[in-house]
Amino acid sequence: MKSTETLKNPGYALGARSEAQPSRMTFWIKSFKKLCKNPLSASGVVIVALLLVCAIAAPLIATHNPLEQDLGRILASPSLAHWFGTDEYGRDIFSRIVYGSRVTLYIIFLVTIIVGPIGLLIGTMSGYFGGWVDSVFMRITDIFISFPSLVLALAFVAALGPGLEHAVIAIAITSWPPVARLARAETLTFRNSDYVVAAQLQGASSFRILFHYISLMCLPSLIVRLTMNMATVILTAAALGFLGLGAQPPLPEWGAMISTGRSYMLESWWLVAFPGAAIMLVSLAFNLLGDGLRDLLDPRTE
Repeated sequence: MKSTETLKNPGYALGARSEAQPSRMTFWIKSFKKLCKNPLSASGVVIVALLLVCAIAAPLIATHNPLEQDLGRILASPSLAHWFGTDEYGRDIFSRIVYGSRVTLYIIFLVTIIVGPIGLLIGTMSGYFGGWVDSVFMRITDIFISFPSLVLALAFVAALGPGLEHAVIAIAITSWPPVARLARAETLTFRNSDYVVAAQLQGASSFRILFHYISLMCLPSLIVRLTMNMATVILTAAALGFLGLGAQPPLPEWGAMISTGRSYMLESWWLVAFPGAAIMLVSLAFNLLGDGLRDLLDPRTE
């Protein structure tokens, strides 16, 4: 019927395509409303949104230059002039936390775009091909998982040298194994599905099946995993910064701020309290957002 109408009226297909756009928009709106229906998930969305706003509009939100030193206002307590006080060099802590959100998002973004494709590729290939491919990939994965991620990251940073980029590489190297194991488990579930068998009977190559069928089915679980993994990335980056192996001064990184402020924290509590609260809130927000996405993307909740 539709094909006949398309031949008679060429604008029919264009109209049908335009009707698909509102329905797609409606789907995203409904999904967002469903995500925000849970108060915990909604709070995670709000905090992550505030983090994005702070990172994008940092020059507008920050009240001072985060690198500017004022030796006349060293260790000043929170006030109207300096909302979160100043550090040992007279730098405004609120402005440094705001600009530190850029460093945090930079680390999260780079680690995610490295870990996601690598974990997905290794996991799907291991689960689909099986045999010696599965054995080799999974033994390598087990070696990485057998060490605590922070200890392994410390080892890689010690070998590469301190620095933000080296910290990103170290965190990415230690973060892909759980993603690969999840992708493998999902692939083992989907590889014998009817649509995969039908694609094989039609002559589709193994790599076409991996990239056009199985990988797409693994995406919901991987999105949830990567979202919740962002909290671990933040904590690991803060730990490396605290130990002096991550972002280097004077870059306003939250972990490094705690490290430099710990010598004065007994008399100047705000040096460590506010950066620590930022790390805690953002890590919690990504965990809450991940829980909400898991409920949203789980077909059993429909």
